[in-house]
Amino acid sequence: MIVLLLILVPALAGGIAFFIRADNTRRALLVATAGAHAGLTIAAWFWKPAPALGGWLALDGLGLLFLSITSALFLPVSVYAVSYLRRERHGGIKDIEESLLFDNAPEATFTACLLLFLTAMTLVTLSQHVGLLWVAVEATTLASAPLIYFHRHHRSLEATWKYLLICSVGIALALLGNFFLAVAASKSGGEQIPMVFGDLITHAAQLHIPWLKAAFLLILVGYGTKMGLAPLHTWLPDAHSESPSVISALLSGALLNCAFLGIIRTQQVCTAAGLGDFTRELLVGFGLVSMAVAAVFIVGQSDFKRMLAYSSVEHVGILSLGIGLGGVGVFGALLHAVNHSLTKAMLFLVAGNILGAYHTKSTTEVRGVLRVLPVSGVLWVAGLFAITGSPPFGPFLSEFIILKASLDQGRTVVAIIYLALLAVIFIGMVTIALRMAQGAATKEPQREPLIAVLPPMLLGVGVLVLGIYIPPVISELLHQTARALGGL
Repeated sequence: MIVLLLILVPALAGGIAFFIRADNTRRALLVATAGAHAGLTIAAWFWKPAPALGGWLALDGLGLLFLSITSALFLPVSVYAVSYLRRERHGGIKDIEESLLFDNAPEATFTACLLLFLTAMTLVTLSQHVGLLWVAVEATTLASAPLIYFHRHHRSLEATWKYLLICSVGIALALLGNFFLAVAASKSGGEQIPMVFGDLITHAAQLHIPWLKAAFLLILVGYGTKMGLAPLHTWLPDAHSESPSVISALLSGALLNCAFLGIIRTQQVCTAAGLGDFTRELLVGFGLVSMAVAAVFIVGQSDFKRMLAYSSVEHVGILSLGIGLGGVGVFGALLHAVNHSLTKAMLFLVAGNILGAYHTKSTTEVRGVLRVLPVSGVLWVAGLFAITGSPPFGPFLSEFIILKASLDQGRTVVAIIYLALLAVIFIGMVTIALRMAQGAATKEPQREPLIAVLPPMLLGVGVLVLGIYIPPVISELLHQTARALGGL
């Protein structure tokens, strides 16, 4: 029952939101649904939910981890969205070049698609069937596209079309990979291994290796496109920078994890079939290339939301690298998925506050944030140090574990490249962030509503806690999931 409710509750709320005319009622529905979804997720931690639809929907350790990340982000983001939408309604955030009225961007559609986006991401975490997972990942694209186009100007239109076109190419490649996987699962005599991940892992020794290799390559490139791995990452900087900040937080903190989950589940099948070395080398390569591409574009970046977007390209590369290294690196990658999601969501919400005060995304025009927005300024500086892997924040710990994995395996070259890229990105991001935070204020000090600073503050506290102490219940889930993926 919990499995079905996790999908039905936000789906029904999203359908209802289309027809609610009162803003306050619609916003209350958004927050209430986010709270109900979080409550159901907590319940899933204590009462293992039974599978549904003949095992096509089920919640294993891996799914529970990514479901928890999604739900933990959506609740504070939905609270922040109330403040964001109020500011939009009163003209608090306008594009400098276009200055379009809020009335041209219907809030009802925004709220409904936001709830349907939660539905699709939840379905991804619960899907145990190869085909259903593909449908769920595609559904996340369709539900989130109107959210990227929320401001209705030419740059958001361009970002939306680029998002749809490039991700459609990626999802088509992933579909072809699914077909190849189905061929790999065909036995002699016409018998077919069920396309459920558990059955594929159990019967992995019977899979046709050449077809399985081709399937993994296509799925890696296909879902890797949606995940933001270079070189098919080009949709990500535009979509993240042109979306409303609440959407940028979810795109970076939750959506990228959905595609990552598709890659991990397929890699799990390949490892069971004896292709662990083949898949891991590909993941290491894609990971390092993504980090390198991010480093090039972060240095000297003139748009602070775009800087955060390229940071996401870096961190999906770190996730790929950790899984590719195997061993303790798998644990590090899973922990980093949690740390990155919390930190990046926090930073995008703070970026929304800065954009609301300065009405520009230019890093050269934003100065004195610590004076103009004291709370957001502190969160901005802390978040930038956290996302660049500085102690005592969570990303430092997970990035250090991945470094340890490479050194333990004697992969010194990989470790050196990894450290060099981290250093370049650290210098590039911190230089930009400190210039924005310090200097002579270009605006008068402004009052910051509690509802606009509390959500990123709570996310920041979570990142700090995970850098100092990992609660036993989270540690156990991470270890259990890492073992299931062949790590540790």
